Order: sequence, then structure tokens, then C-alpha cells
Amino acid sequence: MVTSSQAGERRERILRAAVHERILEPDHAVLAAFVDLDAVADGVAALHRAFPASVPVLHTFAAKANCLVPVLAELRNNGMGCEVASAGELAQALAAGFAPERIVFDSPAKTRGELIQTLEIGAAVNADNFQELSRIDEILATRPSASRIGVRINPQVGSGSIGAMSTATATSKFGIALEDDGNRERLLRAYRDRPRLTWVHAHVGSQGCPLDLMAQGIAKAVAFAEQVNAELGRRQVVGVDIGGGLPVNFASDETAPGFDDYVACLRAQVPALFTGEYQVVTEFGRSLLAKNGFMAAYVEYTKTSGGRPIAITHAGAQVAARTVFMPESWPLRITAHHPSGAPKDGELVPQDIAGPCCFAGDLVAEARPLPELAPGDIVALLDTGAYYFSTPFHYNSLPEPAVHGARIDADGNVHFSLLRPAQTIEQLLARTGR
Repeated sequence: MVTSSQAGERRERILRAAVHERILEPDHAVLAAFVDLDAVADGVAALHRAFPASVPVLHTFAAKANCLVPVLAELRNNGMGCEVASAGELAQALAAGFAPERIVFDSPAKTRGELIQTLEIGAAVNADNFQELSRIDEILATRPSASRIGVRINPQVGSGSIGAMSTATATSKFGIALEDDGNRERLLRAYRDRPRLTWVHAHVGSQGCPLDLMAQGIAKAVAFAEQVNAELGRRQVVGVDIGGGLPVNFASDETAPGFDDYVACLRAQVPALFTGEYQVVTEFGRSLLAKNGFMAAYVEYTKTSGGRPIAITHAGAQVAARTVFMPESWPLRITAHHPSGAPKDGELVPQDIAGPCCFAGDLVAEARPLPELAPGDIVALLDTGAYYFSTPFHYNSLPEPAVHGARIDADGNVHFSLLRPAQTIEQLLARTGR
């Protein structure tokens, strides 16, 4: 089990080994990303332990959080299913070896072709709206399907501290708004008229959403499932997809809240979820990968402007778009290292950590107190295993960095595996239409 007290030591060991093996070097590999695969396995195990054995649960990983096929395959090997939200993510999940029955397709804009493919292979579908339900009816009128089919409801319980990450607001684009005039009755009719509708899905949000708010949303989803079964006089709804969204602590190496904290909150507010009468699906993403990955970039130049030191590095908006464009909501921890990968010490100096992109706001940190950086030093951007290097932003046609998996054996030796090769210039030209 990788503890928070060991996390920093493991990162340093991985970083030193990367420099030693020239995975990271100042001329040809100025930026690289790393996933601690041992820590990922520990996180998956903690998720499985948190839910009681008496509840039939399929834990799926939200592919949007890290869509690299080798990462998805690693998660599959550790017993996860996969939640996808596009044809691309569905293809990645299948390439990673997930069985269709362990895949859940969620998207507010599923095309007819995507629905046909999903229903043909037997992956689960959560319909987002009444029009999509009608489209599914048309498709299933001409072919059978083994897919589990549910409806995503919007429980309308409100927003967390980051509006863009809150999906259960009164006007959210996701799902059918449960409390809007007439919608509950229309939904009940939809279930009555479609015995194939056997699941209910809800997702309240992720970063910035407190556990109580998330539990309130799931409670409304379970209550609606119970209402369907009561009014229809049969157990038609047999499963509840409770989404994911456990917030991540970006302030330290501590993993808080934990999956066990969330389950305790659910037990208190949604006891019906734990009777064993419902199958459960989860869709966690960031909480499984964020703290188990980091990026390392060389400092190319340093300067002073307006009296403030600035370190120009190779990690900016192209791999940390959320932090650059919304720094108040997505601040990252940054550590300073010698060219060997060893931590720098010394007097802390407020300095800007800038990226390579050609716009003034390409800063991953402003006036951040760090040991004074010099050309050739390395900065590490922590907690970036989800939504950062796995989904780069192609600003200035900067190439995608290599991503390496890392394992540490009992003797402390680091073993790397290539999860995504660095993008070559020829590949970049091909992507841009050469």
C-alpha cells in the first residue's frame, strides 16, 4: 500500500531514475509524464474495499480522466470496468480489452451511429433525454440488444464551488431535470411503457462538490427508482449508476476524502443503496489517477521582469490547460529539482513558473515560493495523472510528451514502461493535414 508519507519519496525515486535512464534529458526529452502504476493498483483496491461485499458493484473508470489505452488496460487488469462518453473513448475501451458488458456509454450528444454500435455490442447505455429514448426505441425496433439501458436524471440538488464541474444544477445540460414541471410524471410513463428501462443514473459533479451534496443527488435517484418500482408494482429498476466525481486533495500528498469516507456518507443518506436489492455502478476517474501521476519539465531559461524572477519551462498550457486558464480552481503543487532529479533546497523565492506557449498568461504558478530555479533545473507538476498530460492542448503545435508507467520493486529499483511515445514532428505534421 502506497501511503501519503511514501508518495514524495516514490516521485523522487522515479524522477532520479528517469534522468539516469535519459527518459528525461535537456536536449531531446525536455518534458515527460509519469504514472505510478503501483499506486494506481492500490487506489483501485481501496475503491473495491470501500463498498461492502453484499452490494453487487461494477466499478467503472471514467475514460475521460485518462484515456491512454495502456492505462485503461492496467485498470482493466485491476478489475475495473470503463465509462465512456464518445465514440473515441468507446474505441479506446475496446482496444484496452474491456468486455462490452463492463462498458457504460454516457454522453449528452450520442449520435444514431454511436447508439447502434453500443447497442449491437451490448454495452450499457444511459439515455440523456426523452429524444434519445425515442431514438433508442427506433433502433431496438429492428434489432435485439443485450445492453442494460437506463435514464440519466438530473436531481437538481445544486452546485459545488466550481460551477463547471457541477452537473446537478437547476439548469444543467445533463440528464432529465427531475423537478421541472411534468418531468417526473413523464419519466414514470417512460418506464411504464418501456420494460427494458431497468436502470437509473445520476452524477452530481466532481471537483469542488462536497460529499453531502453528492449523496443528496444519489438519494434522489434511488428514491426515484423506488417510486418507479412501487408505482409499476414490479421491480423493474434493478440498478443505480451513481456516477463518480470524488473530489481530489491537490494541497498535499494525503488522499482525502477517501472512498471509504464517501461510502460512509452514502450509507447515512442513502441506506436503500446498501440493501443488496440494487446493482450499483460507479464511474470514478480523477480520484483514481490524479495523485498517481506527475509531469517533469526542464527549466530552459530564467529572467527577471518587474523585479520578479521567472522560470521558463517546457510545461504550460499544452499539458496544464485547466491550471493556466482557471488557476484559482485548479492550482497545482510544484516542486523544484536539481538536474539530477534531487530536490532543491535553499531560500524560498517567489517566482513565476511559465510555460512555452506564446501568450502572456501561460503560467502554471505565479509568485510561487520555491528554491530559486536556474537553467537546467527540473520542475515537477504534481497530481496531474488525470485530465492533464493524457489530454493535451495543441497550442503552438507543441508535440505531445511521452508518458511512462513506473513500478518500484522490493529493492527500490524503478522499472519503466512506455504508455505513450512522444509525438514526433512527422506525426504532428500528419495530424495537421500534411
